[in-house]
Amino acid sequence: MTEKLTYFGNKLVPEDERQDRVNEVFDSVAPKYDLMNDLMSLGTHRIWKRLVASETALKPGESALDVAGGTADISLLMAERVGETGNVVVFDINREMLKVGREKCIDRGFLKNIRFTQGNAEEIPFEDNTFHCATVGFGIRNVTHLDRAFSEMARVVKPGGRVICLEFSHTQSPLFKKLYDIYSFTIIPKVGEMVTGNRSAYEYLPESIRKFPPQEELKKIMEGAGLYKVRYSNLFNGIAAIHMGFKV
Repeated sequence: MTEKLTYFGNKLVPEDERQDRVNEVFDSVAPKYDLMNDLMSLGTHRIWKRLVASETALKPGESALDVAGGTADISLLMAERVGETGNVVVFDINREMLKVGREKCIDRGFLKNIRFTQGNAEEIPFEDNTFHCATVGFGIRNVTHLDRAFSEMARVVKPGGRVICLEFSHTQSPLFKKLYDIYSFTIIPKVGEMVTGNRSAYEYLPESIRKFPPQEELKKIMEGAGLYKVRYSNLFNGIAAIHMGFKV
């Protein structure tokens, strides 16, 4: 029987090894993850996450699932929207990232309506039709089977609910792409090494972005997962994109 291979950055690895490799990356960078996001994007990622929160259209008393929620940036924004009568679940496969997120929520006084669950996005341990919305921010690239993860998010969302994905994507301008490649493959690994001591983690980051499906292809994957009216908005010339679909 032929062993199934998949990409981890630019490297082909056995499918059953990929998640362990991803976990090693995030175990290493979790304490400095938020700082690196600020440095790499000059704080722009926070604006993008606020756009995601506004797209959720959540109301007080409703519920939301933040897949690959890690350090809880999007979860905190959604918790503000649902209030004390609502609830948000931060769901992530990596224990170290969840630990950072929990500490952040404690510091900001948001533990009444936020809870933390560890698990795999391809097997979400919640009942069908549980949440009004499911989000995934800068985490879907690290999932081995995108179709399974989106199908699971669609399953646990209530009919009429939204599934929203914020992810690095593909730039639209050839000139901009050249400049972005220089920044991604030269500057980001150097900064990552200085800040976290782990250069390879920030070599994996741009490699995984380049291997990620383009905007239209990701839209089709979401549609194949049972979502409808799927649309996307490019951010900063396509460096990132927000995709959103609805459950029938």
